[in-house]
Amino acid sequence: MPINRWDNAVAQPLQGVEELRYRSNLLGQDRTVCNWGGGNTSFKTTGTDFRGRPVNIMWVKGSGSDLADATAKNFTALDLDDVLPLFEREEMVDEEMVAYLTQCMIDPKHPRMSIETLLHAFLPYPHVDHAHPDAIISICCADNGKEVAKEIWGDKFVWVDYIRPGFTLSKQIAQGVKDNPNAELVLMAKHGLVTWGETSEEAYHKTIATIQQAEDYIAERVTKLGDGLFGGAKHQALDADKRREIAAQVFPVIRGLVGKDARMILNYDDNEKVLQFVNSQDAGKLGEIGAACPDHLVHTKRTPLLVDWNPATGDVEALKAALATGIAAYNIDYKSYFDTNKIEGDVMSAPPPRVILIPGIGLVSTGKTKAVSEVSTALYNRAIAVMTGSTALGNFISLSPAESFAVEYWPLELYKMSLAPAEVEFSRQIAFITGGGGGIGSATARVLVKSGAHVVLADINLETAQAAADELNKKAGAGRAVAVKLDVTDEEQVLKAYQDAILAYGGVDVIVNNAGLATSSPFDQTTLKEWNLNNNVLSTGYFLVAREAFKIMKAQATGGSMVFVGSKNSVYAGKNAAAYSTAKAAELHLARCIAAEGGEFGIRVNTVLPDAVLSGSAIWNSGWRNERAAAYNINPDQLEEYYRKRTTLLVNILPEDIANSIAFLAGSQAAKTTGCFITVDGGVPAAFSR
Repeated sequence: MPINRWDNAVAQPLQGVEELRYRSNLLGQDRTVCNWGGGNTSFKTTGTDFRGRPVNIMWVKGSGSDLADATAKNFTALDLDDVLPLFEREEMVDEEMVAYLTQCMIDPKHPRMSIETLLHAFLPYPHVDHAHPDAIISICCADNGKEVAKEIWGDKFVWVDYIRPGFTLSKQIAQGVKDNPNAELVLMAKHGLVTWGETSEEAYHKTIATIQQAEDYIAERVTKLGDGLFGGAKHQALDADKRREIAAQVFPVIRGLVGKDARMILNYDDNEKVLQFVNSQDAGKLGEIGAACPDHLVHTKRTPLLVDWNPATGDVEALKAALATGIAAYNIDYKSYFDTNKIEGDVMSAPPPRVILIPGIGLVSTGKTKAVSEVSTALYNRAIAVMTGSTALGNFISLSPAESFAVEYWPLELYKMSLAPAEVEFSRQIAFITGGGGGIGSATARVLVKSGAHVVLADINLETAQAAADELNKKAGAGRAVAVKLDVTDEEQVLKAYQDAILAYGGVDVIVNNAGLATSSPFDQTTLKEWNLNNNVLSTGYFLVAREAFKIMKAQATGGSMVFVGSKNSVYAGKNAAAYSTAKAAELHLARCIAAEGGEFGIRVNTVLPDAVLSGSAIWNSGWRNERAAAYNINPDQLEEYYRKRTTLLVNILPEDIANSIAFLAGSQAAKTTGCFITVDGGVPAAFSR
């Protein structure tokens, strides 16, 4: 149900483009009203051109922005007096239209205008909204939609048969409104809604009221269907814990199958409506009909993949096999779809499915980032809502394959996608960092996220890991980092942490084995408890974390990288540190053992050997500082200077120094390096490799 969010106390002080921004944000923040990145709004006013002359102006949303969080800088002003003469044209191709409208821009620094600018310009109203509400599209995608519209709105609507957005559609809409003086709205078949008003407030209220009328009409008919919606149930959803358990087992397989050419980040949704659809009798038939809205296509492709699997069996190996068969067949079908419809210059996008439906489990979407895969998930939720309404009214219909292709590979639509940031070193990769809340762990996360990675910060202190994740998400965008609690010595916690990582992103490409502690005591005073503590965390813990990552990387079959954070003590017999040094030496050799086995799977394993990273370290803020100072017979506050002077370069080692070396070893510049270690200690001759 759309909520009328208009607040006069907020709106009244706003003027011009800020008032348009306010209305746009209200519409966009309700995803049942506007898709992500979809819809557009406008208002007409007067102003001055670059010479100070009075001019009629139309402000319209720019291409590539989202109404929900649009700011004034996302709107474009055009000289309306230059735009309106286009109505007299008989036809106009897209390239000519864009070139012409670009010349009409008041300020060339504004973003490129919306694809549907002429739709707004040709309508003789000060304020115009174009949206894609679920309820309206349900009517527009029903085979009897025009008859339903007559029942709801009588003669107060204009129906426009489907045509791709552009000059011709804009002119048809304007002509239809001109020919019907009673018209209060336009319904665009298989597409969306256009409404208007004399004021911004009136336009907004009209949009919301129109959607509400459609929702009320549809809701009554959906209720009558009851359990018969989508043909009734074919499968039953597994319980929530079982769904998550199976999802965690198969997502790395999915990620490998869809990411052979370019890795993908996954997103998982098992809400009640998704489960009802994927478990229904008609899910396969409805999914094959096509997308619920042209705006969905670039993000969801024309159809989803419905996996042929019976959840009642609980057979995970059968599900993996069905995924492999289904994705392979989908790729072949997509290539055929492309070859059938392509024109010169078209370049096929990655063929694997963007939306995968698994009976009993839910919906999985794929994308180059978490944010992109979340958009695909959200849009298919919208598609399910549309199919709910359309099938309650009549039969769901969609664009033909040729019509779908014309939108999916439309240069003006692809232009919006081109506005996304360029990919960088760790784009599409997932890094799992133990000790993620500490100095080295959080510094490594910052370096990897800046280079495109999504990160899982695993730490025994969840609070510090969460604070680090929050900082990263604030700077890089929501969803780039998650925090999980992890005691690396606890096998069950290790399994649970990886399950959480897989459910968040789909798998893992990089692990940074960094969890740490340290104790110091003379050898003859080293207790068994102290010995076990060091070896449990620094040897057994690293083994458990690496072993589970190895399994996931093998399942993905796309390779991977492990970086162990060892110590100068991995190769140097430190005084009063037998337990710590032995465990650190074990880390180094464990890494080399894994490297020897991982090569055939493209799994590289390398180690960084730091020394005396005091800054931001929980270890050095514990008893270890006092213990090491005592070993060197100095005061604790003299340690940093002591360690600096001990190095041949006379430098202190910072977390960022270690993070940069980790990024190097995990990245493409070290693609042919494995079983190696790098010292980052400022040069300690006693620890030089021999």
